Amino acid sequence: MEGVYWPSFLFFLFAALACGFALAVLLSTNIVRMAFYLVLSLGSTSGLFFLAGEDFVGAMQLLIYVGGTLVLLIFGVMLTSQERFREMKTMAGDWIFGFIAGGGLLALLCSAAFSVPEWAPIDRAAAEEIAVQPTAAPAAMALLGARTDGQPGYLLHFEIVSVHLLVVLIGAAYLARAKVKRTASIESRTDAAP
Repeated sequence: MEGVYWPSFLFFLFAALACGFALAVLLSTNIVRMAFYLVLSLGSTSGLFFLAGEDFVGAMQLLIYVGGTLVLLIFGVMLTSQERFREMKTMAGDWIFGFIAGGGLLALLCSAAFSVPEWAPIDRAAAEEIAVQPTAAPAAMALLGARTDGQPGYLLHFEIVSVHLLVVLIGAAYLARAKVKRTASIESRTDAAP
C-alpha cells in the first residue's frame, strides 16, 4: 500500500469507528452494551486527538472518560442490575425531539467550524513543512507541575479530575449499597415468616 497517505487513512478509520459506535449507543437498548459502545466511541475519539498532535488531551480522554467514568458506570450498572434498569425503551416523541436537538447542535457546530479561517484545509506541501514537536515530555513535566516555559502546570486539573472520579465512585457505591440493603431487608422478612 505504497500510495496510501497513512494520517488520512487513520483519521477516516478513527472517525468512522467513533461515529459508528456512537450510533450503536443511540440504537442499543441494553445499558451495559450502551456503556461499552460509548467506551469504544470515546477511545476512537482519543485516537483522533493523538492524530491531531494533542497528546495530552488524548491521554486525558483515555484516562478520565474511558478508564474512569465509563468503567465505573459499567460496574455500577452491573452491581445494581435490576430488571427495570437493564433495558431502555425510547418513545417516538423522544426520538423526534432528540433528532431535532442533535441536528440543531450539529448544524451549529458545523457552521462554527467552517467559519474559522485558521481551520481551513491546507495543501499537502504546506502540511509537510510544519515542524512537529514531541509533546509527551512537556506534558509529563506539566503533570508534575514543573514547566520549563513559565506556564502553570496541570496539577490543579488533575485534582479536579480526581474529585470527579471520587464523585462517580461514591455514586456507584451508593447504587450498590441500596441494592444490598434492600436485599438484606427482603431476606430478613422471609426468614421471619413462619
